[in-house]
Amino acid sequence: MTRCDDRPSASQISITHVTQGSCVASASPNEVYATILGSCICTCMCDPVAGVGGMNHFLLPSADVEDAQHLRYGSHAMELLINALLKLGAARQRIEAKIFGGAMMTPQLGAIGQANAAFARRYLRDEGIRCTAHSLGGNRARRIRFWPKTGRVQQMFLGSEDVVPNEQPQFRLQGGAGDVTFFDRHNNAEMPDPIKEPR
Repeated sequence: MTRCDDRPSASQISITHVTQGSCVASASPNEVYATILGSCICTCMCDPVAGVGGMNHFLLPSADVEDAQHLRYGSHAMELLINALLKLGAARQRIEAKIFGGAMMTPQLGAIGQANAAFARRYLRDEGIRCTAHSLGGNRARRIRFWPKTGRVQQMFLGSEDVVPNEQPQFRLQGGAGDVTFFDRHNNAEMPDPIKEPR
């Protein structure tokens, strides 16, 4: 069968789960990054001209000086993601970002999610990186998948019956169409994209 476009088939897609404290980047059209967020933040960055993108997943905004060079902190995770894109050929002035997460999952966590969201927006503003979309806050977990080559993102809110683990194991999925659409746990339908444009 001849395809009429250059999108990869379902059997070519490779899904990489981005765990807490991780940062990944790629120029492959076959790569999809996926993650689950509670109070954490993930940043999806892309240079649409160069066709490169990446994702980070951080737990806290910043840390004391001696522990600041750790990916679980946003200040370090953001810097590493930008540098990874530049190494793949991105131009800093073309990088666009979409940010997700920052929910208040339990009262015991206090305002961690809110602080994470505020940090992410402030960092992008201070660094002159355009935020083209965001979905932040609330009290529900999110499941995100991101196509780094194009910058496309899909989001699904998780219900109370879904288990949101503290740490997700790393895995890669390759195979049929069911692997590509695993974000919809009820069926294989394509999900809507309820991403809020920034004001």
